[in-house]
Amino acid sequence: MLLPYTSRWATFALLILSPCSMLPVVAADTPPNLIVIFCDDLGYGDLGCYGSTKNRTPQIDRLAEGGMRFSDFYSSSPVCTPSRASLMTGCYPRRVGMHEDATGHWVLIPRSRRGLHPAETTVAEILKAQGYATACVGKWHLGDQPEHLPTAHGFDFYYGIPYSNDMQVAKRGDPPLPLVQQTTVIEAPATQSTLTQRYTEQVVSFIEKHQKQRFFIYLPHTFPHLPLFASDKFRGKSANGRYGDSVEEIDWSTGEIMNCLERLGLTENTLVIFTSDNGSNGRNGGSNRPLAGAKGSTMEGGMRVPFIAHWPGRIAAGTRCTELATMMDLLPTFCSLTAARLPEKPIDGFDLSPLLFQSPGAKSAYQAFYYYRRRQLQAVRVGDWKYHLPLQATHPRWTSAEPTGPGRAAKLVNLRQDLAEKNDASQTHPQVVSRLKRHAQEAMATLGNDANEGSQQRPARTLKTSSPMTLAAPVP
Repeated sequence: MLLPYTSRWATFALLILSPCSMLPVVAADTPPNLIVIFCDDLGYGDLGCYGSTKNRTPQIDRLAEGGMRFSDFYSSSPVCTPSRASLMTGCYPRRVGMHEDATGHWVLIPRSRRGLHPAETTVAEILKAQGYATACVGKWHLGDQPEHLPTAHGFDFYYGIPYSNDMQVAKRGDPPLPLVQQTTVIEAPATQSTLTQRYTEQVVSFIEKHQKQRFFIYLPHTFPHLPLFASDKFRGKSANGRYGDSVEEIDWSTGEIMNCLERLGLTENTLVIFTSDNGSNGRNGGSNRPLAGAKGSTMEGGMRVPFIAHWPGRIAAGTRCTELATMMDLLPTFCSLTAARLPEKPIDGFDLSPLLFQSPGAKSAYQAFYYYRRRQLQAVRVGDWKYHLPLQATHPRWTSAEPTGPGRAAKLVNLRQDLAEKNDASQTHPQVVSRLKRHAQEAMATLGNDANEGSQQRPARTLKTSSPMTLAAPVP
């Protein structure tokens, strides 16, 4: 169901109450430019438009006021690498082999031999084939070897770090954090305090360079992943410590990008998406309120994230969508908007256009949504119902909000009535439990569970050898 979004700011009241903002909007004949702003560990409650009273995010709030805000948008994973694989491929991470590897690592680490398989079709490859100029600026985290970098997966331009900013573990042999352009390390260790600023400059430059053609920009920010950094202009300026500083600099970055589009007359032909890879870890000022749980958890706070879609004249301003949608939907949605063909291999996402454009009777296309943590299926959602599977053992806890002990009992919760996921309704709704169990069994059979492979899984690529990325020799 689509609902008008009620603002906390009276200055936006006329926009929200305007009759035009409440009418369904028809998609344009001309395919749009596409920008995906993708934060790292930004929580559901970290933006003003999602209820934050600590972080000042006027630019992002303005983006929401001019477009559509989703209340039930999910990452496919509560950690970095798998969620990014889903955005790129439109698939659950287990389908494309980008879940936990055999060594037990939750995400790819420096010098990993694994990476996204070249046989998978990425959103960048699809759009490049449609004539788009493509850029990835920021944290990649789908493989740090040259064969796995963005330039091998459809991006014309890459500038950023290849994995998380905390991956400089000396005893593991990690090299200094590299800043990479194309496939060359241009700075090591990367100066993290200026990363957001430099990412923004690169995005603005790419827009200016390609303003006469269609472009796709993927901006996976480094922050607010720990450790936290901000430039001099933002350091120590927020009411929420270093966390707020980094979030408010991302807000500034969003404003700079939107100002560039406005200056070049591109705003009305550009779809801008703002979201996060997973929930906040809940430390250092991050918030998933009103959700329970945190990053690494299959509680709602680990996987339900902010999602804003902005396209003036196409997406009605000041609207809110309460239908279930996921990161896997971006690829098929972009295919729909650009008249591109879907990948030949099966994907798991759906076209969001009916929801974005408020088509009559538009509903979520998901019969069920699966919550995987590492290799383990831990929960399934159908409609408002979420069933937490009984587990003999859980993986190491990330947050005290998760169950304690060696395992956990099954639980059925109604997310419309119980966002805290505390009240077990399984005894009063046994037929719902049976229905969700059947969906869970289907996921286990096709996508797998723990060490058991599924019938529809596809492998990641594993190289025979790997080496650390090192700083390029200076030009003589």
